[in-house]
Amino acid sequence: MKRVFLVVLDSFGIGEMPDADQYLDAGSNTLKACSGSQKFYIPNMKHLGLFNIDGVDVSPCKEDWSRQREQLAGVYGRLTEASKGKDTTIGHWEIAGHISECPLPTFPNGFPQELLNQLEEKTGRKIICNKPYSGTEVIKDYGEEHVKTGALIVYTSADSVLQIAAHESIVSIEELYRYCEIARELCTGETGVGRVIARPFEGEAPNFQRTKRRHDYSLTPPGVTMLDQLLEKDFDVIAVGKIYDIFAGKSISSMIRTSGNEEGIEKTLEYMEKEFEGLCFINLVDFDMLYGHRNDVDGYAEALTYFDKKLPDMIKLLGDEDILMITADHGCDPSTPSTDHSREYTPLLMYGKPLKEDVNLGTRESFADISATILDYFQIPCKTKGTSFLEQIVK
Repeated sequence: MKRVFLVVLDSFGIGEMPDADQYLDAGSNTLKACSGSQKFYIPNMKHLGLFNIDGVDVSPCKEDWSRQREQLAGVYGRLTEASKGKDTTIGHWEIAGHISECPLPTFPNGFPQELLNQLEEKTGRKIICNKPYSGTEVIKDYGEEHVKTGALIVYTSADSVLQIAAHESIVSIEELYRYCEIARELCTGETGVGRVIARPFEGEAPNFQRTKRRHDYSLTPPGVTMLDQLLEKDFDVIAVGKIYDIFAGKSISSMIRTSGNEEGIEKTLEYMEKEFEGLCFINLVDFDMLYGHRNDVDGYAEALTYFDKKLPDMIKLLGDEDILMITADHGCDPSTPSTDHSREYTPLLMYGKPLKEDVNLGTRESFADISATILDYFQIPCKTKGTSFLEQIVK
């Protein structure tokens, strides 16, 4: 019974890509930023080969983490994003085998008035803000006006997103979700953002706080993905965290949303104890949402340390034909002035009884090599992008 557990550490980049300057991300290195924190301690990912990946650099105060030569337990490599962009949606789609030749649209000056007029007409509520904004700052600056008037806070970021924030006592969760569904229907063509995101919050001014009932509404992937191919061959495709939302529910056999990393890891461990054959695809969102976007280096480092501490629990539950894969979808360096995603290489760490130990895959040309390799492992002819490296890593 073959199972692959594919864990995405959301935004865990390992250094700028050659074109990072085109994205205003020159010098970004999420791993290096975190490695300088006293909260950073990840011996298990080190043992799998993280610090022996090509080009990996760590903080000078953590020299002991660098390339100490030992017999490593895992397969490791560096992945290049072939798609144009640095968005969550594009990154996950590429992991699943679809390369986006054009970036999804962004709105640095806000959304077109025509779109806002349509949204106001269909929701019956006025729109306020309509600017790129930090999610915590936007409710601080516009929360009181929203509570007084009932107007929806619509904002964006450097990513391809339309976000709607509303206080749960003013707009019920069900109502907010319905408004986001309306926005998703309206956002097509030139306004076809990758995600529409419901951003509920609660509390009183000036201490408004976002709740954990966020919900994403993504575009359907425009091409074939490994999820499609696995499901066609009757393999299970299990989604943990926001994976279901990122793929708009397409070709997923079962799913569970989570409130954050801790629950995401616990649900993954529960699936590892169940019998199924196929893929369990996991997104751990806190790295990005709570720490990268908020420039919280210590928080990010502590979250990496927590994941690393739970990694042996995952490894113990792997069966004889199981493979664990750990990667990321983009970067989000918490040490730079920007609070946005960063154009970085991502890591790939793999472990399992079917695999050789201490294999350096070098620098791969696309995240899509993951999908090609997974399909190869399940003996499915690949219809997605990417090149399989299975022959290099199996015993």
